[in-house]
Parts: sequence; C-alpha cells; structure tokens
Amino acid sequence: MIPETLVFDDKNDLVATAANRFVDLVTRAQTERGVASVVLTGGSNGIAILRALAADSGDIDWSRVELFWGDDRFVPADDPERNHGQARDALLDHVPVDPDRIHPMAASDGEFGDDIEAAAAAYATVLGHVGTGQVPHFDLHLLGMGGEGHINSLFPHTAATAETEKTVVAVEESPKPPPRRITLTLPVVNRSKAVWFLVAGDDKAEAVAAAHTGASAADWPCAGAHGTDETVWFLDRAAAANL
Repeated sequence: MIPETLVFDDKNDLVATAANRFVDLVTRAQTERGVASVVLTGGSNGIAILRALAADSGDIDWSRVELFWGDDRFVPADDPERNHGQARDALLDHVPVDPDRIHPMAASDGEFGDDIEAAAAAYATVLGHVGTGQVPHFDLHLLGMGGEGHINSLFPHTAATAETEKTVVAVEESPKPPPRRITLTLPVVNRSKAVWFLVAGDDKAEAVAAAHTGASAADWPCAGAHGTDETVWFLDRAAAANL
C-alpha cells in the first residue's frame, strides 16, 4: 500500500490537520464498532495533537475510546518525561475519558517495582484482555520519529526492532535516555488499521526519505511500520526536504 504523504508549511498546520483527521477517524470507528482504540505517542508533535484535541475534539465520545501507549520510559510515575503523564496534562485530564479505558504502561515505582520484564509482560497481557481477548487491531497508532528513524522505543539494529513474535518488550539500553523503556513491537504496530507519522524538522529528512524508498527496518525502524488500511505521513517542509 502506498503511503499518503502530506506536507505542511509549518508544524501548526501539521498538528491542526492531524487533529481534525483524528476526530473524523475516531468518530467513524465509534459509529462502526462502538468503541475506538487509539495508541498515543509522546514527543512534541504527539503531545501537540493532544492539546489541540483538548481544545476541540468535535463529536468524539471520550467514554468510548480505549487508549494505549506505543512506549514509555520505565521511570517513576511522577517523572515529567513519562508519556502517560504528559498525555494526562495535555488531554486526559480535560476530557471525560473512562478511567477503565486508559491503559498506561507500568512505571518503575508501580506494582512491578523495578522488574521491567514483568512490567512489559503485564502490558502484553493488557493488550490481550481488552475487547475480544485478542491483541486489538488498533483503529489508530500515532507515531513520532527520531532523526535516526526510531519509532516508539524501537531503535536501529536492536533486538526490540528485530522482534517478530512478542507484542511488548523491555528495552534496557536505549540509545536515547533514559535507557530503560517499555515498547510495542513492529508486529503489533502493524496490526493497526491506521498508522500516522507526525514528523517535523530538517533532522528527520533523511529518515523520512529512507522510509519512502523501501529501506530496511533494521536500519530505519520507521520503514517497517505500516497500517493495514492506511499509512499517513504528516510532515513539515523541512522533514520532507529529501522526498
């Protein structure tokens, strides 16, 4: 499937368009299936779209949205770098979401303590217990991207990126701090109906081009992520410079 690539003059236009399409996708999924399932991402663009939705989320029924995370830092729950905490500040504390439908990854001071492997295994169990009892085909998986092409906490030439069976893995030596993280893997990312990349900045241009020209996922993890129904790249002009 050929990805859809949208290029914007600036980051504000990128975020506004992505937020509007988020509303359309989620409300359509709710009409068709009752509940929409969404995987959130961190990073400046991932949090910006959440702030935009807090300001105007249209006809979304937040009580019928299942929310997951693509990855998170395995640090204490109150660490400001936690994707879960940033999402709460930006959106979840401002909309009537059902607390039972919010599925954060465990923190290092949570029920599993410092046992990151147990925490990762528990999140895999969470995925399997939602809805039908099988790992969900998410309606939408949002992704940011690093300059070297990492998505979630899947970095080039790592065991986590090469994983083909597990849905969730622990990362002990992330090249980007903090070193300990929990992440969804490519097999579960690629079960998503829609995969959207939110990417801005000239430091991302090489990775964007690699993903668009069929690069290896081992070299450029972003190249290995695709939706079953759609893959959309939301880019500013700097990130799209090499296309």
